[in-house]
Amino acid sequence: MKSQDIVILLKLALLHRRGDTLVPPEKGRADLFSARGLESALGISKSEVNASINRSVDAGLIVKDHKSGVPRANVGALAEFIVHGLKYVFPVKPGPLVRGMPTATAAPVLKGELVSMDEHIFVWPDPQGDKRGQELKPLFRSVPDAARRDPDLYDLLALVDAIRLGKPRESRVAQQLLKKRLEA
Repeated sequence: MKSQDIVILLKLALLHRRGDTLVPPEKGRADLFSARGLESALGISKSEVNASINRSVDAGLIVKDHKSGVPRANVGALAEFIVHGLKYVFPVKPGPLVRGMPTATAAPVLKGELVSMDEHIFVWPDPQGDKRGQELKPLFRSVPDAARRDPDLYDLLALVDAIRLGKPRESRVAQQLLKKRLEA
């Protein structure tokens, strides 16, 4: 498993939750579930998207539709993995102060849910970011760009970071919100 697998799984879960459907190529729009569509949305190469989907199928985190072959995130297993295993597989270590995009407890999705006692907020390093905070390396380098394009994905990735940080209260709140958003 690689960290970008989580980004791809979250995007697939969102696509299905939203009811996005396959769009035939002749309509001039790329299939949202294809390697090309995911590459465009996430900034992860087609070959890496394909390898990720294969790893996730092997791990039981993706099930492919028998007729169309469309990958579908197994949201129950994904939520379980994020909640119970992600912080051990992809631990996070806050870095120096940098300019970036707010994440974890500083992200809009958790605004009003928690009162942070930390001196600094957490941010993904990003030259387009408008906040200064303690660096938290994203699961994949293209996460800030993908999050800007898809606010729902931003919310999920920020919740995942709050869980990865592992502070009990913040993690519990983030887990509840993540499960609710994945299973909606």
